[in-house]
Amino acid sequence: MAHPVGLLFIAVLLLSGCTSVLSSAVVDKADKSITFEMLRADPNLYKGKILILGGTIEQVADAKQGSLLTVVQKPLDYWGKPVRTTSSGGYYLVFSYRHLDSLAYALGRDITVAAEVAGTRLKALGDNEFDYPLLILKELKLWQKDQMRPGAQTQWGDPLYDPQRQP
Repeated sequence: MAHPVGLLFIAVLLLSGCTSVLSSAVVDKADKSITFEMLRADPNLYKGKILILGGTIEQVADAKQGSLLTVVQKPLDYWGKPVRTTSSGGYYLVFSYRHLDSLAYALGRDITVAAEVAGTRLKALGDNEFDYPLLILKELKLWQKDQMRPGAQTQWGDPLYDPQRQP
């Protein structure tokens, strides 16, 4: 017979694997069938739909009644965090009705958002202007910066590798 504390521990581990970085209320409303590629191809087709997207902040700008984030899209991992990759589906814009501090929401910070598709917005990129998908923020997760000391090596290796073990 299994020990009750052991069963409780296993239950907590199983449930923690099912949690999201965003609230379940917003995750349940999100349309998970719409990919970023589909959104980018025709944002107006998905107006009113709530999507969960991730990426890296390219710019934060003050707007009349809030803030506008320009985000470089990145795929999300199992836990909902943007994957560290150089590949991207492109840019999208997220409007927040509340002011977002440009020091916290700075260039290079990773975010995961639940947002409602509002259509497109024309925005300059270099000498050209492009229509970008525009979303209205419902909920946001700002990820911690990866702290690296100068000269430190990354820790993204084989999780089973033990440098103390001799071959």
